[in-house]
Amino acid sequence: MIVAGFQMDIVWEKPKANFDHVREMAEGAMRASHTTPDLLVLPEMFATGFSMNAAYVSGFAEETRAFLSDLAAELSVSVMGGYAETGDPLPANACSLFDARGNEKLHFQKLHPFSLAEEDRHYRGGDSMASCEVDGVRVTPLICYDLRFPEPFRPVAPITDLYCVMANWPDKRRSAWTTLLRARAIENQAYVLGVNRVGTESNNTYSGDSALFDPMGEAVAESKPYREGIVLGAVD
Repeated sequence: MIVAGFQMDIVWEKPKANFDHVREMAEGAMRASHTTPDLLVLPEMFATGFSMNAAYVSGFAEETRAFLSDLAAELSVSVMGGYAETGDPLPANACSLFDARGNEKLHFQKLHPFSLAEEDRHYRGGDSMASCEVDGVRVTPLICYDLRFPEPFRPVAPITDLYCVMANWPDKRRSAWTTLLRARAIENQAYVLGVNRVGTESNNTYSGDSALFDPMGEAVAESKPYREGIVLGAVD
C-alpha cells in the first residue's frame, strides 16, 4: 500500500479554506505521483487548527466528515483526517477514515488530551482504540499527545501493520516527536506514519517533521521541515 501524509499549514478556525487547500493537495498528489496513493492522511484538527474554542469548532464536525467522505469518493482513495466533534460532557478530538467509496470505516477519539495546553479542560479523552484494513494493511490511528504513551500501542500491535499519528506538535519539542515515532515503530515492529502541520498559530511554530518509519525504525520517507509537502511511502 502507498500512504501519503499531508504536511500542511492550517487556517485558524476556517474550515472552508482548509477544505479547499486539502482538495488542491489531494488532487495534486493523485495526479502527479509516480505511484498513486492508496491512503491520504491529514493532520490533527486539519479543518480548524488546535483550537480550545471547543464548542465552536466541534460544530463543524459533520461538515468535516462530509468533506472527507466526498473527497475519498471523488478521488477513489481512502482518506483519514482529524477534527473536533460534539460530545457529552465535553467535545472530543477525533478522527475518521473513509474508504474509496466514501464509507466510514474507522472512528477514533484522542485518548490523552494535552493538559499542558489545557486541552483536558475543553475536550474529553476517548476510551478505546480503533483499527481497520486498507488494501490489506491493518491501520491504527493515534492523535498527537497519545504518542508519548507506549501503553495504547502495545495491545493493538498484533493487529496493526501501520500506526498513523496525526498531530499539531510544536517545534520546541520536535526532537521528542521524531524520537518517539521511531521508538514506537521499533517497539511494536510496525510502520509508523507521523503527520504534523507546519505554520505558526497561538504562539506556537510547527516544523512538521512528518515521516514514515519502517518496523526497524528506519526512515522510509521524510518531509522538509517548516515547508508544506507530502510524505509518500510504501507500507508492506
